[in-house]
Amino acid sequence: MTGCLIIFALLALLLAGCDRRGPDGEQVNPREKIIIKFSHVVADDTPKGQAARRFARLVEERTGGRVEVQVFPNSTLYKDGEELDALMDGRVQMIAPSTSKLGSLAPQWQLLDLPYLFESEEEVHRVLDGEIGRKLFATLEGYNIHTLAFWDNGFKQMTNSKRPLVYPEDFRGLTFRVMINSRVLEEQFRLLGASAVQLPFNDVYQALAGGQVDGQENTMSNIYSQRFYQVQPYLTVSNHGFIGYVVLTNAGFWQSLPPDVRRVIEEAMAEVTAWEREQAAHLNEENFKQVKESGQVKIHVQTAEEKARWKEALAPLYQKFRGMPGGELLDEVLKAKRAL
Repeated sequence: MTGCLIIFALLALLLAGCDRRGPDGEQVNPREKIIIKFSHVVADDTPKGQAARRFARLVEERTGGRVEVQVFPNSTLYKDGEELDALMDGRVQMIAPSTSKLGSLAPQWQLLDLPYLFESEEEVHRVLDGEIGRKLFATLEGYNIHTLAFWDNGFKQMTNSKRPLVYPEDFRGLTFRVMINSRVLEEQFRLLGASAVQLPFNDVYQALAGGQVDGQENTMSNIYSQRFYQVQPYLTVSNHGFIGYVVLTNAGFWQSLPPDVRRVIEEAMAEVTAWEREQAAHLNEENFKQVKESGQVKIHVQTAEEKARWKEALAPLYQKFRGMPGGELLDEVLKAKRAL
């Protein structure tokens, strides 16, 4: 009799072990430890890097170690052009790409690449935390992607190795790195008389240092953490565009998680998102001071008159976007801004 009980117990354990999660949405065994691989392409000390680590810590604490979020920064797991495919086919469970990178799946996201679309973080949040953000998130549902949050990176500044960028004509003949998958960013530099080269983020420093490109646009936290300022002696503080991140998970994996685990992840993500947005603003300000104190960069802060000149040169881009998929969202954004 005792032998039979032992056999039945072993059989029960064997059957329980067969209940494993997968990208097809099969339910996760409640007794099984859940591993979430979170891949991103920036440094650990950037707003995204810090937020990813904070999220991992909260989830592990609040699930009693049942869920482990493994964070892979600086393209150590997947590069810019690889992350989305890895997420969709289940090789990684979470990523947080910049909105520009989503243009390959849904060109509507290029709306957020339009220069001078937003004047402040408050405008960004009011627009993307509302109906317009929900419409953008919905464009990803057909790709086995579930959206968890929108995180800040910050406003972009221009750097280059050749000369100060004060007026649009100063861009003529220069070559700039742009993020992959965005026709809007390429057109932005074309209108300024420059040319654009798409490069993954982890290749940018070498391209700048080796002279493959003359300049780039980015937030101060990325300019500082990636040491771009060490090979880019000219910086224009222009705040001409906003970089945000979309935290994404594989939809099949998400549906496979027990409801209580999904609830913990959502609550931790909401808490981290509020913290990340504050941290992004603080870190960009702090890193700007550090770049200034380095003495390696000649800094020009754009005036109102110079900003007007840039906006005039870039105005045709708005009309061109209206003819692209998602063009109707532009008027919704402008309307929402007027309501603030």
